[in-house]
Amino acid sequence: MRIIKFMVFLFIANIIFAQQNKKLNVLFIIADDLTATAVSSYENKASKTPNIDKLANEGIRYSKAYCQYPVCGPSRASFMSGYYPNATTTFGYVSGRENIGPNRQTWSQLFKDNGYYTARVSKIYHMGVPIDIETGSNGQDDEASWSERFNSQGPEWKAVGQAELVQGNPDGKIERKGGNVMTIVKAEGDDLIHSDGKTAQKAIELIKKHKNEPFFLAVGFVRPHVPFVAPKEYFEPYPFGNIIMPEKVKGDWDDIPKRGINYVTSVNGQMSLEQEKKAVAAYYASVAYMDKQVGKVLNALKEEGLEDNTIVIFTSDHGFHLGEHRFWMKVSLHEESVRVPMIIKVPGKKPAICNSFVELIDLYPTIAELASLKTPKNLQGKSLTKTMNDPTFKVRDMTFSVSQGGKSFLLRTEKWAYIQYDEDAGSGIELYDMTKDPQQFTNLAGLKEYNVVVSVFKDKLKNKLKKVRTNDLEIPYN
Repeated sequence: MRIIKFMVFLFIANIIFAQQNKKLNVLFIIADDLTATAVSSYENKASKTPNIDKLANEGIRYSKAYCQYPVCGPSRASFMSGYYPNATTTFGYVSGRENIGPNRQTWSQLFKDNGYYTARVSKIYHMGVPIDIETGSNGQDDEASWSERFNSQGPEWKAVGQAELVQGNPDGKIERKGGNVMTIVKAEGDDLIHSDGKTAQKAIELIKKHKNEPFFLAVGFVRPHVPFVAPKEYFEPYPFGNIIMPEKVKGDWDDIPKRGINYVTSVNGQMSLEQEKKAVAAYYASVAYMDKQVGKVLNALKEEGLEDNTIVIFTSDHGFHLGEHRFWMKVSLHEESVRVPMIIKVPGKKPAICNSFVELIDLYPTIAELASLKTPKNLQGKSLTKTMNDPTFKVRDMTFSVSQGGKSFLLRTEKWAYIQYDEDAGSGIELYDMTKDPQQFTNLAGLKEYNVVVSVFKDKLKNKLKKVRTNDLEIPYN
C-alpha cells in the first residue's frame, strides 16, 4: 500500500512539475492603424469592439501606450527589434533587419532560437496595404524571425460591393480608387472573402495544429487601414448621419507650425462634412469587422484549452486621425496619431488598468521575461512585468515618439505634450497642457510665460537622443 501511495504521489508531483515548467505560449495580435479613440474599452462609446473589450476585461489594459513612429514600417521595425527608430535609423517601409544586422535577434526570433514554433500570419513587419494584400506578397518581412510565414490575399478596394471615394473627390464622380486613400467598400459576401477573415482562419488552424508544442503566433489584421473594406453587414450599425465629428475651432491651425499640419486633411482632401462622416462611419465598420476576427482567434484558444498557458497581447502599430483638427490618417505627432490600445493577458494575473506611460518597444523585453528568456544586450524597451502584480507601478514618466524621417520629436509627460521639429527646433515647436487642453487646441510654445518649460523640454530631448543613439548595436547576442 505504501508503494502504491508513493507511486501516486510521484505521478501527481510529476504532473504539477510539468505544468509549472511548461513553456508559455505567446499569441500576439496586432491591428493596423487602430487608434485608441476607436476602441470602446478605452474612451469611444460609438465604436463597438466587444471582443477586444472582453480581452481588456481579462488582462492588463494600458491606458497610456504610445508607438515610437506613427507610420507602419518604422513602428513595426522598432517594436520587433526592441530599438527606437533613431537608434537604428529605420524610418522607412522596411523590416529594419538591414540596419540591425544578421546577429541581432528580433522579438519572435528570440523565441524561435529557444525552441518555439514561430509563425506570422499576414502583416507583422511592413506590408503595403492594399498592394501587398492584393498580390499576397510577403512585403518587407524578415524571414529569419519565423519558422513559417502565411499571407492573406484579399480583393481590397476592388471588392464587389457598393463603393465610394471620400477623399480627393469633391464632386463624387470617382467611385473607387486604389492606394493609400479613403475608398469605402460595403462588400458583398462573408468574412472569408477578405484578408482579415482569412487571417483569422489560418491563425485558428495553426493554434489547433501546434497546441502541443510551445508557440509564438503573430497575427496581423490589416483593418482598419484604408481602404475601408468590410462585408456590408458591419456598416449597418454605423449610419453616417449619426456620426458626431470632433469639435472644429476657428483658426485651429494658426498656432501650429507648417510641419505640424498633417499630410492628409479635410482641406487638401477636399472633403465635405458628409464625406467626413462617411469616412468615420466606414472606419468604425472596419474596426467592427477586425474585432470580430479577433474574437474568432481568442475563442479558438479557449476551445483548445490553451488560455491558461498562453500570453495574449493586443495592440496597434500606431493611431489614426478621424477628423481631429480636420486631420486624417497618421504621421502626425498629435495624440490621436501616436497613442495606441495595448492589452496584455497573462495566465494567473488579475485584470487591471495600468495608467503608467508605456511604449510599444516595451513588449519585447516584457514578453521575453514572462517566458524566462534571456534578451539580447542593450534592448531599449523596459519590462512591464511589475505592472502585472502592481498596476500602479510607474514604468516611465514620459514617452518618446518620432516622425518625418526621425526629424520630428514628441515627448509626452503627464502634464505636457512637447513636439519639436528638427533638432535645432528650426521648423517650430508645439507645447500643450494636457491636463487643461487634452484636445491640443492651444499651442503654448510661443508664449513667454512658458519659455522655461520649453527650455526644459529642449534639454530633455537632447539628452534622450544622446541616450538613444549611444546604444551599441554591434555587440551580438551570445
